Amino acid sequence: MTVHLSIILFLPAVAGLVAMFFPRDWAGWTLVTGSVLTLAYAIVMLARFKTGGGMQFVTDDNWISELGIRYQLGVDGLNLFLVMLTALLWVPASIAFAVRGWDRPHLFAFFMGLGETAVLGAFMAQDLGLFVAFFDLMLVPFYFLVGMWGGEDRVYATTKLVIYTLVGSLLMLAAAVALGVMSTPDGGHISFSFATLAQHPLSAGSQYWLFLLFAFAFLVKAPIFPLHGWMPDAYRQAPLPVILVFSAVVSKVGVYGFLRIVLPLLPQASVHFQELMLAIAVVSILYGSVLAFSQDDTRLIVGYSSIAQLGFILLGIFSLDSKGGQGAVMQMVNHGLVVAPLFLIIGYLAIRAQERDSLDWMGGMAFRAPVLAGVFLIVALATLAMPGSANFVGELYILFGTLQSKIVYGLVASVGVVLAAVYMIRFFQRAMHGRAGVHAESRDLALGPELAVIAPLVLVILALGVYPNFLLHRINAFAPVAQNAAQVALKK
Repeated sequence: MTVHLSIILFLPAVAGLVAMFFPRDWAGWTLVTGSVLTLAYAIVMLARFKTGGGMQFVTDDNWISELGIRYQLGVDGLNLFLVMLTALLWVPASIAFAVRGWDRPHLFAFFMGLGETAVLGAFMAQDLGLFVAFFDLMLVPFYFLVGMWGGEDRVYATTKLVIYTLVGSLLMLAAAVALGVMSTPDGGHISFSFATLAQHPLSAGSQYWLFLLFAFAFLVKAPIFPLHGWMPDAYRQAPLPVILVFSAVVSKVGVYGFLRIVLPLLPQASVHFQELMLAIAVVSILYGSVLAFSQDDTRLIVGYSSIAQLGFILLGIFSLDSKGGQGAVMQMVNHGLVVAPLFLIIGYLAIRAQERDSLDWMGGMAFRAPVLAGVFLIVALATLAMPGSANFVGELYILFGTLQSKIVYGLVASVGVVLAAVYMIRFFQRAMHGRAGVHAESRDLALGPELAVIAPLVLVILALGVYPNFLLHRINAFAPVAQNAAQVALKK
């Protein structure tokens, strides 16, 4: 059976489009069907993936030949599990949408499907022009999803999201065009293929300013300090299914861009700005951890903790070490797997606290909810990277890689591991134990959609904790390649 990546890519958008023509009550479940089929075909792709086989399932056709842009898709050890993560996590997000009544469900389903296609396209694209197209396309569905179905201050939150993201996208577009033009040899035909661009490296001076443009766009998308200003308002106002996929999946596109584009194509600039990026990573770890500890809004606890975790990922990338790179890719997957059930748990807690997301309205919820408390505890322990979890292995690889090359940054970043335990244990204790909230209702997860949605994610977390090599062996196929590109420049 030949795996066609275009089927995985466009099936969610097709499902969202088909949902527009179904009755109102069927729109959500049409999207769920499309998400499940996408996941099923992605599992086939994973089963047929050959470890160490390089770029696989390649699709390469002309798209805009005059501009040298090709419809080029492929999967290797770097993006394999990010594609799987996207396909997996869109299923619970779609179910969370389907089981709850929303205004204009047809449009909601369409934009959710389009959003999944845009994210998958960014991960699978092997042409810089195609990557930029999908990167920019992501803004469209999430603009409408937050702006139409968000909270009371959704207009303000959407405006900030659009301004930050649009500026980053425009800068990246300029950088991408400049990179393609300057890499074209005299008399040659312009090409934006990653493989072709890697064969025509630019001078160090040209790499420097292109690096800054790409870095701005990727740091905004993640988000990572100091370009995270849109995050607090968007996380407070966005509907739960939307913020689940945004935090768990979309944020990874930013840090993925450093490994796929910046390090291989701009190696000298990566070395030149290594100290700057490590400093940003360490500040993000400490800043996100401290603010996560000081929040009462459960969404912002997870939001600021994500800034800290993305800081760890950035630290591994710019350690310019193969272990750090492997750990970074592993943590992209791990973070998505733990943050998705965390947002589902926040939704379950809010239902039991009069639709409030504040810890002040919670407390004592474990009294009659042992399953909910147990699930929350497993996810919380995985988040703070307890030994025996895949997060522990990922952070260990990142710290090993950083300590070997930049020991001071590694030691300071280690403080973030301690701070993660502080804010996550505080979150768990205040929500589940202590004095019961005045309006809090202690009841367990329902055997229907609530348990069915979150249980598979918890099982995946436990399985990867037992056998993290399932990730590491396949990540090994590519992650060191990007690091080696920077190491070559470092030796020069």
